[in-house]
Amino acid sequence: MINQTNKYSACTSFLAGRLATADGSTLIGRNEDSRAAWPKHFVVHPHREFSEPQTFKSTDNGFTLNLPKVAAKYTATPEWTDKFGLFEEDGINEYGVAMSATESAYTNNQALGADPLVENGIGEEAMVTVTLPYIKTAREGITYLGNIVERYGTSETNGILFSDQTEVWYMETAAGHQWVAQRIPDDAYAVVANQLSIQEIDFDDQDNFMTVSGLKDFVNQNHLNPHRNGFNFREIFGTNDLSDEIYNTPRVWYGQKLLNPSIDQQPQSQSLPFIRRAEKLIQVDDAEQILSSHFQGTPFDPIGVGSKHEQTLYRPISLAKTQESHILQLRPNLPPEIAGIHWLAMGVAAQSLYIPFYAGIKDTPASYKKGSETYQVDSAYWIYKQTGILVDAHYLEFGPLLEDVQDKINQQLIQNLHISDKMALTLDGKALENYLTSQSNQNAAIGLQAMQKLTAQLITKMTDMSPLNYKQDMNL
Repeated sequence: MINQTNKYSACTSFLAGRLATADGSTLIGRNEDSRAAWPKHFVVHPHREFSEPQTFKSTDNGFTLNLPKVAAKYTATPEWTDKFGLFEEDGINEYGVAMSATESAYTNNQALGADPLVENGIGEEAMVTVTLPYIKTAREGITYLGNIVERYGTSETNGILFSDQTEVWYMETAAGHQWVAQRIPDDAYAVVANQLSIQEIDFDDQDNFMTVSGLKDFVNQNHLNPHRNGFNFREIFGTNDLSDEIYNTPRVWYGQKLLNPSIDQQPQSQSLPFIRRAEKLIQVDDAEQILSSHFQGTPFDPIGVGSKHEQTLYRPISLAKTQESHILQLRPNLPPEIAGIHWLAMGVAAQSLYIPFYAGIKDTPASYKKGSETYQVDSAYWIYKQTGILVDAHYLEFGPLLEDVQDKINQQLIQNLHISDKMALTLDGKALENYLTSQSNQNAAIGLQAMQKLTAQLITKMTDMSPLNYKQDMNL
């Protein structure tokens, strides 16, 4: 994402089609990375209808857009302050459409020279807010946002994730007004890390590719294609430099390593494919493992056994600057309110818990709507961050304690979902909404209580770890 200092930060995204998962769910997820102490909130925007069109104006760059009169209900994770923009980032709407925005990327100088970024065009800060309430399918989301980019331009190069119960799409903007989108094959997955990732575009396959109008003509007129044949969007618009090799591609490599361990690839390879078929069917746990990973089992793990050089060579997926991590799961053969699960881990994914919130909730817990730049004891964001900070101080000793809590609570949350799903299917209307809200709040409370209990345990253990401690020789 882009933070208030207008410096690029770096997220990592994951997408999986319905035939690639064990239960037929579609999955999109992403780590939102910006600053180590910059809280996120979690909210539900109600369904709204207005007599006149509404106007959105960005406090980030002044981007202005007239909005439709009807806005669907949706979940979102805005910043703790809107001073620098909303950055709502991720959510599921009442129609069962999920969206995550954005995966920051970079356009090369040749393409930017032909179509510069638009300073007051749409950016990450606004994308969820002006798109998710107004779309009823993932494919419609591509068209809706694409029309905005084409008409108003964009201020950034970004990747945007969309899904519904049947389709998963990845969209990329490049330069000022150019964009493409590719449907993730139903039996495949993708890991994306701050690069333009879509490769060969088949302009005749409209079921699986969508683009801005006139894209081929733009590329041809400005002599941007480095190849005599084909149309590789990544190589036409993207970058290919040392920063990619140490900052971006190693994260894609590791995500693919977890799901395709038999394939031999190198962390700095510039030829890692965008689309992969996993060796086994994917569970939500697998998506969590990828988004909370830091090169475990390799010399590149910052808290592993490699040399100091190896430990700091590559940027890990989960790191201290993660504000929140989310997985948006849309399960098959269920109504949207029950089908959608907004899995949300506040703070650093590796040190947090993914809490399942039903898409049909009417509100979020009070603690998820609290938290400012300074530590706050009753903020969900800060409760999870506090535990992580304590674990950091003595990772070898405290890490296993954290992992035990994560395993125990994860099992409990999965069990709770099985139970609440059955009950939810017997309800409708307000009764269903109230039940989904109470069950989601209960799951959130379980996670917070577990972290607070662990924090108390860690603080107690740390009282005897002071450098001012003194161990007396009892023979004296």
